[in-house]
Amino acid sequence: MNFFERQAQARRSTTRLVVLFALAVVGIVLAVDLVVLAMAGPKPGLLVFATLATLGIIGLGSLYRISSLGAGGEAVATQLGGVAIAEDTTDPQLRRLRNVVEEMSIASGVPVPKIYVLEHEAGINAFAAGYSPSDAAVAVTRGALERLNRDELQGVIAHEFSHVLNGDMRLNIRLMGILFGILMLGLIGRRILAHSYGIRGRGAMGILGAALVALLIGYVGLFFGRMIKAGISRSREVLADASAVQFTRQSSGLAGALKKIAGLQEGSQLAQRGNAEEVSHMLFGDGVGLSGLFATHPPILQRIQALEPGFRPEQVERLRAQWRAAPPNGLEEDVQLGIAAHHGSALPGAADEFDLTPPMVSAQVAHPRDDDYRRADALVTALPEALRVLARERDATMPLLLALLFDGDAELRRRQHQEIVSRLGARVADRAAHLRESQLQTLHPMQRLPLASLAFPVLRLRPRPELDTFLDTVHAVVHADDHVALFEYCLGQLLETQVRESLDPARHARFGRNKAGSVKQEFATLLAVVAHAGHADPAEAKRAYLAGLQRVLPRDHLPYAPPGNGVLALDAVWEPLDRLDPLAKQVLVEAVTAAAMHDGRVSVAEAELLRTICGVLHCPLPPMLEHG
Repeated sequence: MNFFERQAQARRSTTRLVVLFALAVVGIVLAVDLVVLAMAGPKPGLLVFATLATLGIIGLGSLYRISSLGAGGEAVATQLGGVAIAEDTTDPQLRRLRNVVEEMSIASGVPVPKIYVLEHEAGINAFAAGYSPSDAAVAVTRGALERLNRDELQGVIAHEFSHVLNGDMRLNIRLMGILFGILMLGLIGRRILAHSYGIRGRGAMGILGAALVALLIGYVGLFFGRMIKAGISRSREVLADASAVQFTRQSSGLAGALKKIAGLQEGSQLAQRGNAEEVSHMLFGDGVGLSGLFATHPPILQRIQALEPGFRPEQVERLRAQWRAAPPNGLEEDVQLGIAAHHGSALPGAADEFDLTPPMVSAQVAHPRDDDYRRADALVTALPEALRVLARERDATMPLLLALLFDGDAELRRRQHQEIVSRLGARVADRAAHLRESQLQTLHPMQRLPLASLAFPVLRLRPRPELDTFLDTVHAVVHADDHVALFEYCLGQLLETQVRESLDPARHARFGRNKAGSVKQEFATLLAVVAHAGHADPAEAKRAYLAGLQRVLPRDHLPYAPPGNGVLALDAVWEPLDRLDPLAKQVLVEAVTAAAMHDGRVSVAEAELLRTICGVLHCPLPPMLEHG
């Protein structure tokens, strides 16, 4: 099952969630009506009032919780007590975690998420939360940092990235909001009983009785809530384990993490059981201890045996005895195993062109495999250390990203400098110009977008007014003359997409439903831009356009028309194309690839355009396309 099929499955799961939620609401309403009927008799007016009141409580509860999660993954992480990891942290455990997450992000082609640590949790666990990759947050317990070595931590993070890539994360956060509503009656009853001490008077027994009834009915909601979470979560956890192994190309790391969960006393349990119950469906390991029909995860032994078929139950007992005497230390194991902070040493495959096939590229979308992780690791390592440091400095990210946009022509650079001065001041403009001349001149083109991706999460920490001004500056720098270069447009569009989505994540949380036939003109425009950008000869560009069109709309005759305003013609196509059904997006990616590689090769510039198209349309590509 590829990315697009998983996205389609996630959309079907959303529909299934709505149906199950409706059934849960019906069950709760019936329970309330039965209580009213038993206590007051068949009074239609009272039954209607009870039904409407119950629906109102459930609806308002869900709306409140969804609203409280509007900030995306960051809201979930902070509500569970997560502490954000500073970009310049020197703590070896935190630095190791940040390195692993950054490499995983580059390898999978998604923005680096916000990274949090649950400092007071001794169990081994983790989760990813958010509406989209642009607002994602990854949280890891302190127990995971202390007990797991780098390969095991890598396996856990790869598992969580699978949820980010496959649409699970968006479903998980919606699940939190929706299920809160069906638990509302029980929560109200519990609160009243908790604060009922000292209540006196004639109505006290009535209030306490109503609270007790609400609490009992709340267990109906709890039952349905646990059933819904278990039904949706278990199969996705199996898929995430398999994806993590394919991503890291080794099963020992993930299996080692699961063995430590099974063998250590703390396991994967979270101390904050109330919070753990709410997020149990999005955790790496079972954080609550439910089993049977209510289990959100397959049994731990079953997960280990899927990775190591020869593993036996008695081995868990031996591990427990071993770790009771000497609990594992992840950093010490790294030293013993000779695992370095980074694995790579040189920029791999720094070719100027790539040989691709359309199915090959669509198979890579959100599906990093083979050596993608090691390549990303090497790509990060190959970046000059000074640039890596700058990408993580709050005050340096804006000048660094603007420096990447400076043109080679001196006169145009002067105009770009003036645009920056008028909006962000001379200090930012001068620093950007200095970085361009002193450190970016020798940067390989293949390293530009990975460097920018390291800076994105730091940039997103800026206040909204500053980000709005920065995006306006980027637009002005890109449009400082009548010609917008391909890379300028690509970087500007990725910045616009990722920053805007991080500012208002819930607004961008959607699965598309449009079919290819409803956006024919947008397809034609997109393919014309790709063909024109990669083929200087008009006749070759026309043939490339038709090759792409044959993939997506084989029965339609849409004549080739070179875009009059070049790559800027894409501005009109992004929103309609992003609303495409996931399987239609797969055809889109194959069509764009067919147009780009019509001449038998794809240049670095075309690869950047292809990656930008996939990024804006939420089909992330690894940073280094698979060679033919």
